[in-house]
Amino acid sequence: MRDLYAVLGVAKSADEKEIKSAFRKLAKQYHPDANADDPAAGTRFNEINQAYEILGDKDKRAKYDSGEIDAEGKPKFTGFPGGSPFGGRAGGTRSHNFNFGGGPGGAGAGADAFTDPDSPFADLFEQALGGAFGRGGRPPRGGGFAGARSASMRGEDLRANLKVRLEDVVSEDKVEAVFPTGKRLAIRLPEGVENGQVIRLRGQGQPAPFDGGQPGDALVTIELVKHPRFEVTGRDLTLDLAVPVEDAVLGGKLQVDTLDGRVSISVPAWSSSGKTLRLKGKGLTRKEGGRGDILVRLQIALPAEPDEALIAFLRERGRKAA
Repeated sequence: MRDLYAVLGVAKSADEKEIKSAFRKLAKQYHPDANADDPAAGTRFNEINQAYEILGDKDKRAKYDSGEIDAEGKPKFTGFPGGSPFGGRAGGTRSHNFNFGGGPGGAGAGADAFTDPDSPFADLFEQALGGAFGRGGRPPRGGGFAGARSASMRGEDLRANLKVRLEDVVSEDKVEAVFPTGKRLAIRLPEGVENGQVIRLRGQGQPAPFDGGQPGDALVTIELVKHPRFEVTGRDLTLDLAVPVEDAVLGGKLQVDTLDGRVSISVPAWSSSGKTLRLKGKGLTRKEGGRGDILVRLQIALPAEPDEALIAFLRERGRKAA
């Protein structure tokens, strides 16, 4: 269990003014509004608030110092009254002492009544701990309530945003996510990954705070980077392609840069601007397998310099039409 004085960075002899000053300084430093890019700051901020809620209250602080409550403000387990969960002697039978400390005859006497698999109280204690004991009534490493807690506690999750190019979506290469702690993980993007999707990497988060606990997970939020050439519509990509006048009129083959490299596309003769051609299977990956398409929109482009022959032809054609 964490030490609340250590959380605030003050000595146990600190007075009320010192505690309040330390709290205000740390709260300002770790406030989530001032640490939008640091997920761990929120956890630290909550710990600081919890510590001040107890140490900043005279009565709660006294109970914490005396061991009556824990760091969360909850009453600590101090054993059963009279050494027995049934209130002492009854029917002439011998009462049991169920304290859990060490040593003979006192704090530790009778503890085997719970941990002994042959004891009638083993099942009772296992149920009280929510099944934290394993088979045979034996406690997990650490023993008692501390052992039960350690078995259920898990480490914190790590979170990171990962900027992903469209080329990464269709590639089989792994991409690297960097977390605020400095940890780096190479991950393979799933088929059909989408903008804003969260990928969970189980067991890759912070280690558990107690022995026997499970580590947290790593959560990676995908952010698709805007592409300089393609527009994304579902799993299809749209591309504008400049077509010389000659190819628009007579037809021809043009080169198109896709996410996988350059391919050739046939432009039909007498194609107008806005005509759309389809490159099948060259779009983004789908969850069910396969890939979307690239939709190529033709845009007729005039020559960079005026073409006198073309101008003369169009003028002559205009006169004949008149």
